[in-house]
Amino acid sequence: MLTLSQGSSEPLTGRSVERRLFPISLLELRQEREWADIYREIEAYLVFGLYPEVLGLGSAAEKAEYLVNLRNSYLFKDILALEQLRNSQKLQDIVRLLAFQVGNKVSLNELATQTALSKNTVERYLDLLEKAFIIKRVGAFSRNLRSEIRKSAKYYFYDVGVRNAVINDFRPIQLRNDVGALWENFVVMELLKKYEYEHRYANFYFWRTYDQKELDLVIEENGALSGYEIKLRDSAAKVPKLWLDTYKSEVRVITKEALPTLLEPSTVQV
Repeated sequence: MLTLSQGSSEPLTGRSVERRLFPISLLELRQEREWADIYREIEAYLVFGLYPEVLGLGSAAEKAEYLVNLRNSYLFKDILALEQLRNSQKLQDIVRLLAFQVGNKVSLNELATQTALSKNTVERYLDLLEKAFIIKRVGAFSRNLRSEIRKSAKYYFYDVGVRNAVINDFRPIQLRNDVGALWENFVVMELLKKYEYEHRYANFYFWRTYDQKELDLVIEENGALSGYEIKLRDSAAKVPKLWLDTYKSEVRVITKEALPTLLEPSTVQV
């Protein structure tokens, strides 16, 4: 998609329809498999992602090799060539820093300091990575409270396998300390795919206050709000009373067991 936009100067006003093509979604897998079969593979999906080519490979070594090659060829080489960027190491540094901050607020000033780049250059690189569908920006939700964080964002990877390739970590989840971040990234992307494929127009946010009250995900659709806490196994997540009192919207906890129900057609409603 980035290549097409780079190579075309003719406007398509009035006759273009944009379609986002994501990695395979769990709902697409559901057309061929039972949820029980998909459920058994969830942990592998958290490590190697859902690119069609990866799903067709047999061994963990083959999947890791494919993702590393994808990282080296498309993620860095092709993007650099398309945008005529010279400093490949700086781009790699930014992507790597984002990979370690999945699920957390990202400070542009900190990225600029850590990479020795200007804030404007960091913003340009982030914009490029978004346009290339490597990362997805999710902004902060704020409306009524002075205590709400407004000018902040999280960044998720469109595919967690690519994220793991960026940091060269394909260990099973039992050996990892970033499982919570992987699960949050995975769930946000699966919900994004669902909304996109169902042609539902919604805004995705996170919610946080300066005194550390937070929700992992807020979806705004047709003016209505739904809040989500994303926990792989802990269904007893604490729901901020401040959110409930202020916005009067439900909050669901998305665990490994709850995800299939939420992804079924027409079940994620606000």
